Amino acid sequence: MRNTRARTAAPVVIVGAGPCGLACAHELQRLSHREWVLLESAPTVGGLGSSVVDEAGFTWDLGGHVVFSTMKSFDELLEGLFAPHELLHHERSSFVRHSGRWVPYPFQQHLDHLPRARAQKCLEGLAAAQAHGRAPAGADFGAWLEATYGTALVEEFFAPYNRKIWATALSEMSASWIAERVAPANGGALRQRLVSPTAPTRRWGPNAQFAFPASGGTGAIWKRLASRLEGDVRTGQAVLHIDEAAKTLLTSDGSVLSYGSLVATGALDKLVAMTSGAPGQVRQAATVLKHTTVVMVGLGYESPTTDGRSWLYFPGRETPFYRATNFSRYAPANVPGSDPGRYSAWMTETSLPAGTLLDGAALVEECDTALRRCGLVPDGAQRVSSHLELIPYAYPVPTTGRDAALGLIQPWLESHEIYSRGRFGTWRYEIGNMDHAVTMGQDIARRLVHGTAERIYTAPRPTARSATREAVHGG
Repeated sequence: MRNTRARTAAPVVIVGAGPCGLACAHELQRLSHREWVLLESAPTVGGLGSSVVDEAGFTWDLGGHVVFSTMKSFDELLEGLFAPHELLHHERSSFVRHSGRWVPYPFQQHLDHLPRARAQKCLEGLAAAQAHGRAPAGADFGAWLEATYGTALVEEFFAPYNRKIWATALSEMSASWIAERVAPANGGALRQRLVSPTAPTRRWGPNAQFAFPASGGTGAIWKRLASRLEGDVRTGQAVLHIDEAAKTLLTSDGSVLSYGSLVATGALDKLVAMTSGAPGQVRQAATVLKHTTVVMVGLGYESPTTDGRSWLYFPGRETPFYRATNFSRYAPANVPGSDPGRYSAWMTETSLPAGTLLDGAALVEECDTALRRCGLVPDGAQRVSSHLELIPYAYPVPTTGRDAALGLIQPWLESHEIYSRGRFGTWRYEIGNMDHAVTMGQDIARRLVHGTAERIYTAPRPTARSATREAVHGG
């Protein structure tokens, strides 16, 4: 490592000013530990939680984000950043586009909205699957879906939607991540709804109620949090190289920083690649890790918001996107002049398979046409804004080889006092929400200062043989 500038030192260096990195710095500050440096390669803070304002004055998030949490410390953080009137609260209203009709979400709990013959086939498949018992341990995601919901439900919804969002074969995905991410289906309750479609259903999921900033998009959260930091925050500073033996890192402006502990919140595969002493088996394990690339296309119209729904899912080929969010519904300030009576805004998300060449202009037109075809935008509505954001690292894919790879990578990093946290730092989709990222940032700060245990992150056990085997033959 060439020392082109004076060497500086900090007991803790944090890489990445997204939710996890900002929360880590804030917690260190709260614990009166102010000797830290926070580095962010982008010109602004927020990471995947950032928001942008386009030339027409529409605000867009980098993908679908809403504020909900089961973590008390996350709720307390928000309460300290926003006055009650600065957060808007919503009841989730989500639907699945299926065969030209809208089925309430979760799809598997509303089969009464399907044609009766198809609904009956799904119920029969569900009953057969449940009678057969649970999926065997270690089953891939596709096999787990078949064993849990039956063939018909998988064919109607689960297979096409998950292939579309993950851009990955279901047989290459693990089922170990599912937890609360996939809703259950009760055969008895579903049969009752076929007989009596008006029977009430209980709202499922932690995001049944959610909040959203009144202005500034999701990025407003992280800008406010950054404004509370009193330490050394450096934007536009990418890390190029890490020498874990010397405990130094080189940044894009030629600075060399020495550290005691390094908290890395960026992509784990990139972290391994830039760490000079990472052994071959660790580098090979990092190649197993897969992620999705998502294109966010935001479309603004001079047409009022008339749709009261929150976000919608699209498993079929009639749209390029897998999800569309009614973004003007989230907050009036998301449109120019805060006037949803004049404007509407739809935010779409499209996953790209690895190696896909993006024709941005064509995708914008496809998304616009699809929104109109599905009746979300009136045919005569004038489009006044088109904004595209390419998100190279959108979601870590829970592949079958992931856990074994992490069992090699993470223990080696921690043995050198490098702590990789956050959505892509842990590469675990199941703890990839904003509240998870904040909690991981707070927890690693407390661990470094007081040695306290982390709440949601559990270090994977080293499994060198299996990880190496997966790296060679899997993923």
